Amino acid sequence: MENIKTLGQLKASAYRPKTIKEELRDNLIKKIKAKETVFEGIIGYENTVIPDLERAILSKHNIILLGLRGQAKTRLARMMVNLLDEYIPVVEGSEVFDDPLKPLSRFALDLIEEKGDDTPINWIHRSERYAEKLATPDVSVADLVGDVDPIKAANLRLNYSDERVIHFGLIPRSNRCLFVINELPDLQARIQVALFNILQEGDIQIRGFKLRMPLDIQFIFTANPEDYTNRGSIVTPLKDRIESQILTHYPADLQQSRQITEQEADLKDEQVSSIQFNDLSKDLVEQIAFEARESEFVDANSGVSARLTISAFENLASAAERRMLINNDKKTYVRVGDMWGLIPAITGKIELVYEGEQEGSFHVAQNLISKAIRTQFTQYFPDPELLKRQKKESPYQVIVDWFGKGNQFDLMVDLANDEYAKTLQSIPGLLKIVEDLHGDRTKDEKLYLMEFLLHGLAEYSQLSKGVIQSGFQFKDLFNTMFDMNKYKFDDEEEEF
Repeated sequence: MENIKTLGQLKASAYRPKTIKEELRDNLIKKIKAKETVFEGIIGYENTVIPDLERAILSKHNIILLGLRGQAKTRLARMMVNLLDEYIPVVEGSEVFDDPLKPLSRFALDLIEEKGDDTPINWIHRSERYAEKLATPDVSVADLVGDVDPIKAANLRLNYSDERVIHFGLIPRSNRCLFVINELPDLQARIQVALFNILQEGDIQIRGFKLRMPLDIQFIFTANPEDYTNRGSIVTPLKDRIESQILTHYPADLQQSRQITEQEADLKDEQVSSIQFNDLSKDLVEQIAFEARESEFVDANSGVSARLTISAFENLASAAERRMLINNDKKTYVRVGDMWGLIPAITGKIELVYEGEQEGSFHVAQNLISKAIRTQFTQYFPDPELLKRQKKESPYQVIVDWFGKGNQFDLMVDLANDEYAKTLQSIPGLLKIVEDLHGDRTKDEKLYLMEFLLHGLAEYSQLSKGVIQSGFQFKDLFNTMFDMNKYKFDDEEEEF
């Protein structure tokens, strides 16, 4: 088809005009019948969002994807390009991608009237048939629909009653394309009103010109539910004209969340080859996001993006890599202490409520890591609280007693591999518990679990854990509380 260069050749070919929504529908039907994956790389939406989206395409609907940030809304919209025909013909030189057999613009109509079957045509690839606009308060009707161009009028010596003085906006220039408006509620209400006729009747009005241009556009809008009350709202008549509203969501479980993170994380080849991860370390990264979505310090209406776990996983790899470089090691294994290198990835990805602001983003991030450790702890070790309620002998007593004798344990985050192993093995009973429960693990996994056990016991108030310069300090909980009370009493006495 790409060898066809004129309107006459196109008429003689098998080409028949189709609307963009017919293209999407026909190609989706082919993919479904062929059992092909339509939205490759989209995880967790197989039984929810994607079926809704496919139904909307089959119905030839304009679509709004409604969901919190980081839920792949824009990515889904961009992937719809793959459902378009690979190439379509356009009148050469047309600003609005005029179909040679169904021209819309004055330019195309005049050119075809002048040249007839010799009218030149071009073929454009589907990758060129996508336009996207982020809705911001400064977007104008001229940006989206168009305006009169005085410079054009002067150059062509046209008066302002001639429609050739019009400069088309983004929407007319997106004829026969997918057009996406992100964050629709941020668009001012008067600008949203300008979309009414375009969506329903195809009319556009520019500075007094009423043009009957039945634009052929697949509209896709995205919005955050919180935007309906915070920054703006979608006016009711516009919502009424968007036929399908599809709700997106976060991953339902850690497994789906891990798949997304591992697919999207940008790790360098040298990181992949030199740093080893285990399932627990990956689950802890994902658990942070799940804890954040339930935290009383985090604004649930704002959401916790999947970008948090992606950035956090990249930081986890970099924390281990930095330690490896410091110690001139060729390989390393992630550690629980590396998790505190995730704090910069967390603080920038969460919106805090008032109580969270009072705590401070750094402490909230620490709190989320601690909760993630606590949640995952019982997947690998017996629940200390359950053992106490059931009055069963605690396997942790040897460790607790050792600290109860006044011992303290400092664990630096940048220790060399050998020194790290030696330091952990200095605590009586720590290795035995891990051996008893996870004896089939590798040496590196056991060391990770030994450190995890210490952090977990601190989260279950069996030990005291404090952050010191470049590491952590573990102590007996009751002695620490006594020391704190002592210092408090001394201070009060001094003040008195």
